[in-house]
Amino acid sequence: MRSNAASSAATSSSVRRASTSPLAAFRGREALFNVVLAGVLLPMTALGLPLFLLMSELGLANTYWAVLLSSLVSPFGVYLSRVYAATVPDDVLDAARSDGAGEWRIFLRIVPRIMSPALVTIFLFQFVAIWNNSFLPLVMLSDNSLYPITLGLTSWQGFADRQPILQTLTVVGSMVAVIPLIVLSGALKRFWRAGLTEGSVRE
Repeated sequence: MRSNAASSAATSSSVRRASTSPLAAFRGREALFNVVLAGVLLPMTALGLPLFLLMSELGLANTYWAVLLSSLVSPFGVYLSRVYAATVPDDVLDAARSDGAGEWRIFLRIVPRIMSPALVTIFLFQFVAIWNNSFLPLVMLSDNSLYPITLGLTSWQGFADRQPILQTLTVVGSMVAVIPLIVLSGALKRFWRAGLTEGSVRE
């Protein structure tokens, strides 16, 4: 799950690479961006059946891969990455080029530091979304032993009326499920403090 959220953040960061390369002159970039952004308007319930059929064709149904691959790309992450990238001063990139840095070096060494607040935000948003997602695992997984904690808690809550002890277990389980999110937020806090020119080159 954590690697999947990281992959989503890395995918979103490629937007910055496109904006600092010859691809920025691509005439259809706005139309392509709007197509990707349209994914924000589609609810997961509308994508559940097509994604399940696709994963079934690939032979990945009832596996963790079906859930992870379906959550790989975040349209919101692409949007946030582009908005943040637009605020990066061109002077920083031009200074790096004047120092002899190539486009790939700028992308791999300088841009990640400048965009670290945005990338960390995308990572955290995607991690929380995957962690709390109960619909997609319910669609993709048929083996109860593969169910994530969200589906387990939902199952306990459904039987809590007949077995009161499950109500207590549900509350305790919910508290335990929040711990990774609290730890991750605390661990990533320092990246939000980074300034916009964190990756700038020397004068």
